[in-house]
Amino acid sequence: MGILFFIAVQIVQTAFLYSNDGVGWFKTVYVLAGWSSVAVSFAVFAQGWLLFSHKLSRHRLYTAALFLSLAVFDFLQTVSLLGIPLFGFALNQDDAMWLLIISKGACALGLLSIYNLKDTMVSITHKRFAFMITSAVIVFGVLAFFLWHQKLPLLMNHGSINWLKKYLDLVIIAVCLIGIGSIMYRGRKDRAPSLLIIIRALIYSALGQGLMMTANHTYQWNYLLGTLSGGVAYYLMLKGVYRLTIEDPFREQQRVEARMNYLAFHDDLTGLPNKRRLTQRISSKIKNTGHEMTGVVVFNVNRFKNINDSLGHQAGDRILQLVGDRLKRNTRSREEVFSMGADEFAIILPALAGVEEGMERIRYLLKLFEKPVVIEENDYHITLCAGMAVFPQDGDTAEELIQHADTAVHHAKDYGVDVRHFVPSMQMKAKERLRLENDLRKAIEREEFYLEYQPLVHLESSEIVGMEALLRWRHPKRGFVSPAEFIPLAEESGLIVPLGEWVLRTACMQNKKWQQAGYKPICVSINLSMRQFLQPQLAERIGSILEEIGLDPKYVELEITESMTFDKETAFDQLRRLKQLGVFISIDDFGTGYSSLHYLKNMPIDRLKIDRSFVHEVMSDHNDAAIVSTIASMAHHLQLKVTAEGVENEEQLHFLKEQRCHEGQGYYFSKPISPEDFERTFLLN
Repeated sequence: MGILFFIAVQIVQTAFLYSNDGVGWFKTVYVLAGWSSVAVSFAVFAQGWLLFSHKLSRHRLYTAALFLSLAVFDFLQTVSLLGIPLFGFALNQDDAMWLLIISKGACALGLLSIYNLKDTMVSITHKRFAFMITSAVIVFGVLAFFLWHQKLPLLMNHGSINWLKKYLDLVIIAVCLIGIGSIMYRGRKDRAPSLLIIIRALIYSALGQGLMMTANHTYQWNYLLGTLSGGVAYYLMLKGVYRLTIEDPFREQQRVEARMNYLAFHDDLTGLPNKRRLTQRISSKIKNTGHEMTGVVVFNVNRFKNINDSLGHQAGDRILQLVGDRLKRNTRSREEVFSMGADEFAIILPALAGVEEGMERIRYLLKLFEKPVVIEENDYHITLCAGMAVFPQDGDTAEELIQHADTAVHHAKDYGVDVRHFVPSMQMKAKERLRLENDLRKAIEREEFYLEYQPLVHLESSEIVGMEALLRWRHPKRGFVSPAEFIPLAEESGLIVPLGEWVLRTACMQNKKWQQAGYKPICVSINLSMRQFLQPQLAERIGSILEEIGLDPKYVELEITESMTFDKETAFDQLRRLKQLGVFISIDDFGTGYSSLHYLKNMPIDRLKIDRSFVHEVMSDHNDAAIVSTIASMAHHLQLKVTAEGVENEEQLHFLKEQRCHEGQGYYFSKPISPEDFERTFLLN
């Protein structure tokens, strides 16, 4: 467009020849253009210097300093056109032309220098230093010009522009083009979008000097349009500095605020609205819908901690994303899905006809997860449980409804059911659970835990071949606390790791003590928790404990559950390292998990323990009998020992012998008993 404009001027100017009658008009336009340049230059200085002064950069600071200098010289040039004497010196039109050349040359050279510097943040001290240098340069430049302006060569001969002026114009054009090339150079790594405006300013500045070069007199259209083009270049610089100092920081601030607002009300992992937004939405519905029944449902991913620990956090995060997406895709138009953080989600069920309608809707959503989720081309079966609180009967504030729904879902999880509707008694249980967790932390310090031992009996010979160490807790006020109560709490809180190590050390020390007393050496079985099993240095730690106690590893059996082998690669690696110690490995509660027979055949284990739930009904339930028979047969073919748990009567014992189970464990032989009773009852005999 600039080139076309330049050509058009050459064509049009033939219609407007120079005329003495037009001198006054031209002069007026030059004066107006001069004052405009002064105003724009000062505006560039003000924007770069005064606004956002705590976020100064080199480009901004030096551009502001440059245009402060240009404003002074443009002011002097405009005054020269008017013929007004300054400091006792009378300036003429040739002086005005020299001031214009100085201004345009300084502008081109300054922009070339500034925008080839690396743009970095500068301090307020640097700003003050730059201001002092700029002021000194301006004062020195003005004084030098006034002292030596009469010695400068003429740029005009008898009213016509001479070759020196055209040569200086050409130099300025060259500097502008070099500046454009250096800014656009591909090798530059730090090119901001606002630099495009600087390039445009340099283009118009070069175009203006080009138009002036083609003019032979200042009162020709080419020279006038060149002056105006230079004014456009100044305006573009003003626009560039405005964008750099005001628009870009403002937009960046808006972007940051929008991002902060999004993060404040959305979960970053799933992209769903978060608990804060849930509270707002429930409060809004309570306020606007009167007494319309509204359900608040909290979903919890079952066994998520085990999944997260076994598959890794990346896979765990992916599961949460898939769960959130599946819930969102299957909600109705007025229902809303939220992320509660961790492994919990929430849904608002508006306009319920009754509690049962809400429960049916929840059951439908839970059935969505009968289909497995796919992670890295592997299928994983996950389940959810849910708790619901209903407005207004279960609470009249958002906080109460969310808390009660959360209480209900944990109640459902504790009792192994899919969904629960909140009832006040649940809150008492939640408080009791919290108190129990606090007492659990103190119990380790107060040594309130102890071990009991249950014998492992060889079914054919009735000989004691081993024992299982079982953790017990005697609370100072509550008395005996069931392991079914405190073990899950220890798992959730992470206390299971130090507690599990205490069990291992205590059981091994007891076994070594009995061996030193001269009793027949037998193997002690110790349960490992998921958190223990996933410890990177577990094998080294166990080896260190056994070496410290002096117990041969062949007298230790470690029991794991099927769920611990969820991540096959990690589980196999851990099992191999444990086997290298010389200990035995058994899979406890076999048949209740999701073990793959394909992996089972290669797993470095020694024993399968049939879960008591199958043994209990083995005489009355043909399915249980078939399961026990199948597991026993499979164990024999895999050359594994098989142990039946929960043996309680003679009939069960006879059936298990027929299935060629190697060992049995249960109340038929003995309940778990203290070390003293175990020694007296089994070891002495």
